[in-house]
Amino acid sequence: MNKVERIYFIGAGGIGMSALARYFVHLGKSVAGYDKTRTPLTDALESEGITLHFEDEVSQIPEPFRSPEGTLVVYTPAVPDSHTELNYFRSGHFSIKKRAEVLGLISTNSRCLAVAGTHGKTTTSCILAHLLHEAGLGFTAFLGGVSEDFGSNFVLEGTEFTVVEADEYDRSFLWLTPEVACVTSMDADHLDIYGTGEALKDSFREFAGKLKSGGTLLVRNGLPLKGLSYGIEDDSDYCIQNLRRDSGGYVFEIQTPQQVFKQVRFYKPGHHNLLNGLAAFAMAMQVVRDPEPLIRGLGTFKGVQRRFSVMHKGEQQVYVDDYAHHPAEIDAVYQALRENYPSEQILAVFQPHLFSRTRDFGDAFARSLSRFDEIWLLDIYPAREKPIPGIDSEWLLEQIENSNKKMVAITDLISEINARKPQVLVTMGAGDIGQQAQFIKKAIRDAS
Repeated sequence: MNKVERIYFIGAGGIGMSALARYFVHLGKSVAGYDKTRTPLTDALESEGITLHFEDEVSQIPEPFRSPEGTLVVYTPAVPDSHTELNYFRSGHFSIKKRAEVLGLISTNSRCLAVAGTHGKTTTSCILAHLLHEAGLGFTAFLGGVSEDFGSNFVLEGTEFTVVEADEYDRSFLWLTPEVACVTSMDADHLDIYGTGEALKDSFREFAGKLKSGGTLLVRNGLPLKGLSYGIEDDSDYCIQNLRRDSGGYVFEIQTPQQVFKQVRFYKPGHHNLLNGLAAFAMAMQVVRDPEPLIRGLGTFKGVQRRFSVMHKGEQQVYVDDYAHHPAEIDAVYQALRENYPSEQILAVFQPHLFSRTRDFGDAFARSLSRFDEIWLLDIYPAREKPIPGIDSEWLLEQIENSNKKMVAITDLISEINARKPQVLVTMGAGDIGQQAQFIKKAIRDAS
């Protein structure tokens, strides 16, 4: 890596890729790249000195980056093999690495804390980074979302520790060798890669075997992995006990193998977020001598953008935006909303992400969405995929057992919301629905 002068990113605007790009800018390297779509995140990268373009054209690659000498090309597995620029670099004998391999190289000489799981990685990683900050430890963090505590998906406060999301997609997490690792969940997902849920679980088992000698694995209670367990009101090694709601948040005790911490506070809604906070606390406990800053840190964690983000909270309307794109994540959002708004009518707007995921989990999506009082579906966000015959949002809508349901075009979404004026509105999805959240928020406030 010391010989690398320039880094070119194919898919620079991805949340994981952009964190790496920011890291190399901090090192003083020249950074440029391509992305399919201009977004607020790509705008931010350009403002930080990164040269980007949005057409897959070799002619747009800056001249210095066309020299193999001193140039590293980093790409995401979501980029298709037919990508023109990627094939140009391949034919030119450039040094080319996947994002996960580069992350593995960066973290290998530090004390790596890795968070894995099909759900909860981003929030747990962001809480962990916040706790290490509160404890005064030197760390670098590569996050899969924008932390509201740091205002970024990249944090550089030292090099002793590295906080990373261990992504199971394309088996990326197998490039890591963590000192402390956590597995939050192992629900079937990415079946376009794994084929079966059991194959996915096998990959998590392989990840657990990547721990450094003497390393520690934290596992949510009930998962089929051996490690220190964590859970709520059960027999876990790290366990939340005597949980109650208070002042808009939770108050509880944390039982650890060594001691009990009382009057712990946490202010992000939902039991899934409580588990994320407990997982981060348990991980930090493996490397921090004084636990008191960690306890305080749980109470001051602000959150992550698009993870149960309360965009508007007025007397007549509440608007929440969330990244949920899997049935289990939708269930978690519903639990958190219903706990906070037990008698209000909840309108859910959902944008399915990927044709293959919609097909593979159609029944589960329908069951999860049917629980809301009203459901609007947007067209499937294709991301890297081509359409699958017979699989679309209308197909999913037919399976939802709720009479208050309909299709809505994303271009009509704001006008439909203004006409409906729901008591509680939640938008969910991993596609471009997230880019609508600020516009929806403004429209609701202007209409109030």
